Amino acid sequence: MKKNTIKVFIAITAIATASQFVLYAGATEKTILSAGAADVVEYEETASETKAAKNADLTESMADTEDAVLEEAPLEEEKKVVVSAGSGYISQTVPESMQDDPIDEDEINGGGAYGYTNLGIARVEDHLNVRATADDNSKIVGKMSNNAGCEIIGVEGNKAHIVSGSVEGYVSMDYLLSGTAAIEYADSIVKNLAKVSADGLKVRKTPSLEGEVISLVAYGEELEVVEELDGWVKVLYDGEEAYVSAEYVSVGKNLKTALNMSEFLYGEGVSDVRVELCEYAKQFLGNPYVWGGTSLTRGADCSGFVLSVYAKYGIGLPHSSAAQANMGTKISMSEARPGDLVFYSKGGRINHVAIYIGGGQVIHASSPKTGIRITSAYYRTPTTVRRIIQD
Repeated sequence: MKKNTIKVFIAITAIATASQFVLYAGATEKTILSAGAADVVEYEETASETKAAKNADLTESMADTEDAVLEEAPLEEEKKVVVSAGSGYISQTVPESMQDDPIDEDEINGGGAYGYTNLGIARVEDHLNVRATADDNSKIVGKMSNNAGCEIIGVEGNKAHIVSGSVEGYVSMDYLLSGTAAIEYADSIVKNLAKVSADGLKVRKTPSLEGEVISLVAYGEELEVVEELDGWVKVLYDGEEAYVSAEYVSVGKNLKTALNMSEFLYGEGVSDVRVELCEYAKQFLGNPYVWGGTSLTRGADCSGFVLSVYAKYGIGLPHSSAAQANMGTKISMSEARPGDLVFYSKGGRINHVAIYIGGGQVIHASSPKTGIRITSAYYRTPTTVRRIIQD
């Protein structure tokens, strides 16, 4: 028997098997004494020597016979007390006012689940805005899609301070599940996701490089996995089964996370300078195509448009698509990121250039008829892709 063992004598004579006596230990706790077969009950107590002493004194005041032994573990941040009774047991519980919900082990551990200590899940039809402060009019710094997860740092009024992915900010609690509800909901929705690691990844009807291309998905997109195959992953795309190359996705059971505004517009992991360059180029949509021109407002041809956009960011390029195709580093179309250059040819000779803006799209000075516009990067077959911005 340990040195700190306290012998407790409890008079249980003349107590019927179903009898119970309730003794209250302070305003916020209760101790239940009941008769029956011998039991061993473990419960956790808060780290307070004063509280432990109070409970011991209360029990000793009931002592008459040597039928129970109370063993107390060394005082730590949390202590375990074991009660062994020959004809009954003693257990300590929280007040009835706090017993509305069953005890959940995840809640005891801080609500931890799926890599989060205090999990929150967005429940919205489209996107939940993440703002810089708890003010409803503050800047939007990111967006959480429906079922995206986050870490809840704290709550201010009706706003939760959260971190999700690379985004930190505030969201409305009206659209956020938390606590046990979030964990239970996560258990019902978490699926294998294929996270895209290349921009402009082709989604095909069949698992073959010859398969028809249904669409293109941006870097950072997550697709629900149906099945993993040899070299291919069967996914759900717009509710239909489709295929993507296993080489350009990572598969895992995770909750989606928020996207910052750059990621929301251009895909995950895109640098600020790339985002700014693409946004700058978009300002000139609809302006005229002029052969040999370099003016973003009065008119430019394809290489003149690229030349002038890049010049804004201190990068000098020649005024010729064929010459620009020799600049920077050659990359594959699957590696293309917003701001990279996509080149096209006719008769084996490069004759056109466009700026890739993500999501399988380019912006370019297209023709005298259409001017500066956004189209699919595959409106013609790309000849080569060059990376000028090294980041």
